[in-house]
Amino acid sequence: MNRPDMAGVGADAGKGAGGAGNDARPLCLMLVAGEPSGDLLGGRLMIALRAERPGPVEFFGIGGAAMQAAGLESLFPLEDLAVMGLLEVLPRLPRLHRRLRQARDLALTRRPDALITIDAPGFNFRLSRRLEGAGFPLIHYVAPSVWAWRPGRAAEIARFLDHLLALLPFEPPWFERVGLPVTFVGHPVVESGAASADGAAFRAKAGIAPTAPLLALLPGSRRGEVARHLPPFGEALAILAQRLPGLAVVLPTLPELRPEIERATRGWAVVPRIVAAPGAENYAAMAAADAALAASGTVALELALARVPTIVAYRVNPLTARLARRLITVRYVSLVNIILDRPVMPELLQEDCVAPKLAAAVERLMIEPEARAVQLAAADQVALALGQGGPAPSHRAARAVLAAITAGPRRRAGWQQGEEK
Repeated sequence: MNRPDMAGVGADAGKGAGGAGNDARPLCLMLVAGEPSGDLLGGRLMIALRAERPGPVEFFGIGGAAMQAAGLESLFPLEDLAVMGLLEVLPRLPRLHRRLRQARDLALTRRPDALITIDAPGFNFRLSRRLEGAGFPLIHYVAPSVWAWRPGRAAEIARFLDHLLALLPFEPPWFERVGLPVTFVGHPVVESGAASADGAAFRAKAGIAPTAPLLALLPGSRRGEVARHLPPFGEALAILAQRLPGLAVVLPTLPELRPEIERATRGWAVVPRIVAAPGAENYAAMAAADAALAASGTVALELALARVPTIVAYRVNPLTARLARRLITVRYVSLVNIILDRPVMPELLQEDCVAPKLAAAVERLMIEPEARAVQLAAADQVALALGQGGPAPSHRAARAVLAAITAGPRRRAGWQQGEEK
């Protein structure tokens, strides 16, 4: 497929509608998010960019509700890209390829001062490869987890990206050693509100006594995770109900998952209070708990910042687990444990994710002050490592973006005509 006519791109590359250092003209930025979590990151980044740059900033690209609320002109709905899993992706490949061409053509037509892609590497790295050498910096927000599997990806993306924004403090060296400039900006969980959530107010509103034992259950944010984790969580809860008199349970989740969770938990020994209000109310529900049993994921960081001692559990298909064990190079699955390089949050995975072991681990956190104290001390370390106490991660990211625009692309070659990469 031939590319659009890009005569003159080599000579005027990087000028766009303005420059990072020229506040009189609008700074024109293209942002592309591929899923809801990236949309939230993008929305915060846009607000921070306007705050960090005195002059006007114009945004276009692809984003969802958060980015559009911050002023993004979206080329098409975010939902067109938010697809996970091989079986789900295959029937949508023609549309995804069409959307990829549209995004590329938009960038080449409007020639922004920078392209900022946010997570979703499957789509975004393909887009960046197609825009290598177009004359504006290619910046990616959220480093791929090369430290966990396929470390060779670092060298691959260093060939086409100009700058990378990393969320975790140990990530930059993985990319700097292959020549890719990286800025550690901190993790968005620092801005999420988890650290400031009012658990006491939640208890009072929900009618849960301040001294009542309260367990938070977080089975995952995807339907497959919920289906795999609710059965062992429910069986563990039946054991705990006999050992912890007066036990109450809260289950923060997403609105779209609430109906199936209500059906699955209706006959439990302790029916959980389901909270399906992402944001402040979910964080308050977490903070109200004495301990949590959670599926592995970002929620472990949220619970650490909310200072809730946590057991991490996870199950996948046995075949997937065998494959993962061959590929994954880290010793832990919880980001809390990975950051601290020690098993602060107990991890009960696969064959260990069974009711007796889950119940025993949770009971220990509920009743043993020493076990709780270890996690609470570690939570303070994690918060500092993620950037708490300094500028907000979105503002650090905005400053890094502006600096990368000033530095310009690492490669200033003109557009190469020919077949699409």
